[in-house]
Amino acid sequence: MRRTLARCVLDRFALHGYAVVTPPVFEFAEVLERGLGTLDPTDVLRFIEPESGEVAALRPDMTPQIARMIATRLRGRPPPFRLGYEGTVLRRRTGRARKHRQIPQAGVELAGVAGPEGDLELIALLVDTLHATGLERFAIDLGDAGVVRALLADLPTARHALLSEAISRKDDAEIAQACEAAGASQAEALQALPWLHGGREALVEGVGRLAKTPASAAARRLLALFDAASARGFGDHLTADLGEVRGFAYYTGTVLHAYAPGTGDAVVSGGRYDELLARFGWDMPAAGFAIDLDRAAEALAAAGVASTALARAVVVGPADDRRLGELRARGVVAVAQAEAPAAHAWARAWGFTHVLDASGWVDAASGASIASPLSREERGDK
Repeated sequence: MRRTLARCVLDRFALHGYAVVTPPVFEFAEVLERGLGTLDPTDVLRFIEPESGEVAALRPDMTPQIARMIATRLRGRPPPFRLGYEGTVLRRRTGRARKHRQIPQAGVELAGVAGPEGDLELIALLVDTLHATGLERFAIDLGDAGVVRALLADLPTARHALLSEAISRKDDAEIAQACEAAGASQAEALQALPWLHGGREALVEGVGRLAKTPASAAARRLLALFDAASARGFGDHLTADLGEVRGFAYYTGTVLHAYAPGTGDAVVSGGRYDELLARFGWDMPAAGFAIDLDRAAEALAAAGVASTALARAVVVGPADDRRLGELRARGVVAVAQAEAPAAHAWARAWGFTHVLDASGWVDAASGASIASPLSREERGDK
């Protein structure tokens, strides 16, 4: 089921011109540290690379790897770069809500298209891709990393993490205490952030409340993006949060998360990281997003969207039954079982959808006789 979902997502990326790249499963720690910034070191699984003796790590995120690819191996190609990927990232995550270390993802990176033009391309791609999977109910929550970054700019870097953590929990008392401890000059604006989320009206209120603060430009930028995305027909899927602080250190502007009923975590995460490629020697605007395939599968199951997997058939007959070759030639997974009772039991146990016996097609789950699940083209009808 996951492979079917991944193929659907990658096919949609390809239709929008995104070419697939395959980053290595492990990477030198220096590359990841240069790109990830504030990622907790305890979240990264490190080891010593035997041949060089250098510290390497199992990748916790693919974006720094792709940034390195663009700035080095793909340097001779003209921007923009539209790159897609699919693979697993590994993070040492703690707590009941985050017990999976291995996270299957499919995502895209768009480098060389700045500002709202690039952000809108990614929003359009995300909406189209989620619809292609069969998911209709989802919300894309837009934020801008520049809001909190501007409000914390005059504070020592050591204070940023404490305040960001308090803001992420939207805890008024904790934010007030953190502001007082840090001596934050923008305490009033920081304490207002937990309330500035929702629809367009929340953004308009936020633009007004932040008008005389260093975050004014970022707030207005987010409202303009929200309006532009709404004008393109995506308004039904949009929410906004001026207090969004989640994400790696490379986010510089738009931050997005997509949520859907049936799963507690974000189905999609991403944003704009205009400063990242410069760390690898090529200053270029960039943005991207990653779909968590397990969370997407949970949302699809909750929505009652059936798997789009092709028919998988158990043929009752010998191993050289000619029907096996005919089905495989049409792209249908097919195996043989000599006896009908064993064929039905095996099909149910291994997730095969159909049994093909002497009487015709049988639904493996119900045991009922059915018409051929193949289309006329698949059957070879004229």
